This record gives sequence, structure tokens and C-alpha cells, in this order.
Amino acid sequence: MTSSAVPQTVGVIGGGRMGVGIAHAFLLAGARVVILERDSASAEVAEVGLTDAITRSVERRSTQESEDDLLARTGTTTDAADLAGTELVVEAVPEDFALKSTMLARVERVLEPTSYLASNTSSLSIDELASKLERPDRFLGLHFFNPVPSSTLVEIVRGERTGPGLVAEARGWVEAIGKTPIVVRNSPGFASSRLGVAIALEAIRMLEEGVASAEDIDTAMVLGYKFPVGPLRLTDMVGLDVRLGISDYLESTLGERFAAPALLRQLVEQGHLGRKSGQGFFTWTE
Repeated sequence: MTSSAVPQTVGVIGGGRMGVGIAHAFLLAGARVVILERDSASAEVAEVGLTDAITRSVERRSTQESEDDLLARTGTTTDAADLAGTELVVEAVPEDFALKSTMLARVERVLEPTSYLASNTSSLSIDELASKLERPDRFLGLHFFNPVPSSTLVEIVRGERTGPGLVAEARGWVEAIGKTPIVVRNSPGFASSRLGVAIALEAIRMLEEGVASAEDIDTAMVLGYKFPVGPLRLTDMVGLDVRLGISDYLESTLGERFAAPALLRQLVEQGHLGRKSGQGFFTWTE
């Protein structure tokens, strides 16, 4: 039975690692989930990713449901109309304003007026995204963290036009999927990205200047400050291109202290994007 705090049906726009993780979290809490992808090949990849996540959850006994029962509540699609019956849709496409606003508006057109929309953006303005919507009061930010299964934080971003009761609803959703919510007002980088990117950029500058190796810089933060993962390895996991995009946005809004180091820009230009490309500050073989 679905928890009273979790929408019965949740849609996710984008079936990459983050989107699959979000869908999986709501699925384990009792919701039915549908992932919207741009084409059939991408939808197939998302389906495989979600199925693998379900299998691991059953094997680890992190759910009491059977694999068949969980799979029966999942779906993938390339047609936005298939999200028409969802109560909540979370957008999790790449960090590009035009792409996010286009997909949010497209999905909003097929939703019931009582449904909610959320963006998983880690830095883009919730108010600017809301300005492209017909019902901005039904919209807010739900910023999940990679990897979603092991991360316990979700940042709820309140826009100027977010409805007064929606933040409380969102708190309930986050707690129901076993995570801890924090609430921030719409501001460049919110709280988490602003702090996280500042640390990551300084770590990259230190590497660029030859202060220490990538491994030793990360070890300093893991052992010295109890970070679960070092800032350079985390940048690899997030994606160097994603970090660069956020850095450029924060520099444009908050000033030159967020200017990207030359090393970061150089690696992105060379196609070294981190885990997804196999090479970033570290080499990835998975």
C-alpha cells in the first residue's frame, strides 16, 4: 500500500543515473513510477537501469516486496501524454535551462491542474523555470544528490510563486522515501551546490597548482573533515561538464570567485567528463 505521504504515481523526466535513482526511491516507498525519455533507445537504457536497481534492492533486502511486484509498478515511455495521470513529476534532465524549461512546459500541458511539478536542478533559478509554466504555484525544486540510493539529503527549493502548502507536502514526500529535507529559498546555487562547488573549485585549483595529488587532496577532506567522498572524486561522479556549467552560472550571478579553473575547462574540452566517460581526475573502469 502506498504511504499517505507519497504520491500514488510519480513521473520522472529523464532516465539517466539521477532519474533512475529518483524513480527507484519513490518506487520503494510504494509509488508507481513512469520514466519519460527522449527516444526508445534511451527509454530502454532507463528500463535496464531501473530493473538493475530493483534487483539489487531485493538482494540486499532493503524492501519486503518481490522483484515482480516492484517491476509491475514501473514503466518507461517516450510520450509525455503517458504522464497525464501522475500526481508528481520530477524533471531530471541535464543542467540546461532551455531543455529543462521546454520539458517542464511540455509535461505540464498534459497534467491535471492538481498535479505537482518539480525540478532536480542543482543551480538554475526555480523562479526563472517557473516563469515558463502556467501553474507556477504547483512547482518547486527537489534537488536530489548522487548517488540517490545512498544519499540521505534532498534540498527543497521554494520559489517566489511556490504555493504555501507545497513545501510542507514536499517535506512529507522526502521523509516518506527515507531522506532528510532541507528548505532553502531560490538563490543561485541554493545552499548545497554553492558550498559544494566552492570546495570543488578550490580543490581543482590546488591540483592545478601542484599542491598535492588528486588522491591526497581527496584524502585530506575524507579523513580530515569526514567527507564521505573527496571533492575531486565527487566531481568525477557528478560530471566535469556539469560542474563546469554550474560554475559558469554561479560566476555570472555571484561573481568571479566561482570562475572555473583552466584545468576544469581543459578536461571538459578533451572529453574527460569523469565516471561517465571513464576518465576525469581519476580513471573509472566500471
